[in-house]
Amino acid sequence: MATIMHATLLRSPFSIAPSGLAALTGLTLVFVWPEQVDPALLALALLTGLVLALLCPTAALVAWLFAVGLTPDMWLPGASGMAVIAGLKLAGLGLVAVAALRFGVRWDGFNPGFAFLAMFCWSVLHGLHPNLDWAESARSLLGSVAPFAVGFVRLSGATARALIRAVMIVPFAAVLAGVTLTVPGIHPMIVDSAGLRLQGAGHPAFLAGFAMAASYAALLEFMREGKIWYGAMVMLNLGILALTGARAPLAIAVLVISLAVACVPSPHLPWSMRVPLLLAGAILVVLLPLMAGFFSDMRLFNLLLREPTNLSGRDEIWPYFQAAWDASPWFGWGVGAAKSLVDLDSPVARLLGTNAAHNEYLRIGMEGGYFGLLLLILYLVLWTRGHLRATCGPDRAFLLLVLIGFAVHSYTDNTLIATTSSVFLTWINACFARSARENATPRQN
Repeated sequence: MATIMHATLLRSPFSIAPSGLAALTGLTLVFVWPEQVDPALLALALLTGLVLALLCPTAALVAWLFAVGLTPDMWLPGASGMAVIAGLKLAGLGLVAVAALRFGVRWDGFNPGFAFLAMFCWSVLHGLHPNLDWAESARSLLGSVAPFAVGFVRLSGATARALIRAVMIVPFAAVLAGVTLTVPGIHPMIVDSAGLRLQGAGHPAFLAGFAMAASYAALLEFMREGKIWYGAMVMLNLGILALTGARAPLAIAVLVISLAVACVPSPHLPWSMRVPLLLAGAILVVLLPLMAGFFSDMRLFNLLLREPTNLSGRDEIWPYFQAAWDASPWFGWGVGAAKSLVDLDSPVARLLGTNAAHNEYLRIGMEGGYFGLLLLILYLVLWTRGHLRATCGPDRAFLLLVLIGFAVHSYTDNTLIATTSSVFLTWINACFARSARENATPRQN
């Protein structure tokens, strides 16, 4: 019976619109006017959401990806940004649990989430940073493991494909939402920060992270299937990434994609296509300095022309984290300590617009010490090795390049704790799940 209902709902998505709208309205009211929410309405919204997730787990996970990509913490009136982020991550954990009930559980022995759990456990013996309490540390633990949690779900092939395609569309949806929010003056889609930057419905750095993952997702699908619209999605997402003015993500994405075009085998990408693409990319890189003078109003070109070595305040905040790490070098100060280290009203936090480390190696070192950092790196390496052994086709080499790029990117951004990690790691896990299924059941010619 449940299978029949699930199939019916997938064929008739409008049949869930009224109840879905009720759930969305109820949950929105919780954030906007929490003091005016009827507990019965809240219970109804949560129950409705649970039923819909059980009946349509794939649709629920896709909707959650879009909710993360639209970054409501940046524009939802009357809501606490941190509360919205926490709610989205908790919702993701809940949906993962629901998906595990529907699809089954798989053991992910080297899941990096275990490293964060170990750091939290030994902080019980070592103690926390004076600015951190146990409740906040526990919340940070949940936020740290949430992006990796989908690795414990035995995703179906259809669900993995749906998540992969959703990741490709998230940045475009964020830009469209940005247009919608700009018109009534709720949230501008373009911001001036050392030059004009596209931010869509959120922040330029977040949109850049989503576009980076989306360009990878689209290129992998093109290499697997050769469909032209996947190629178009690569170019669209790279264009969005460039317009955000995020230099490190753009440089890493271009390098990863260039290496993939040059080295990753694919029957849909012959050398007659690879050579012109690589030459066009090389010419574009050479022309960038010449183009800077014509597009100096854009942040990417403004900084390239005037301050190519500008680290956007990172070099100002990194010493705080290094000093805290030096004060407790082996075990750190507890999961979540990085969020409470630098006061949000301090000059350096105002310069960056955040008190985040913008360097995952420093952040993990400060929170977990040398033991925590080495343990996390070990788990990431073993996790990657184990999953890549089960991949096939162009996936293995391409995903290895992407994950190496991710490791490099972690030196200048919050790649594991920011909401972008939820989208990126969901895509990675969906690719792993699909490849494992294909490897277990070879395609029929």
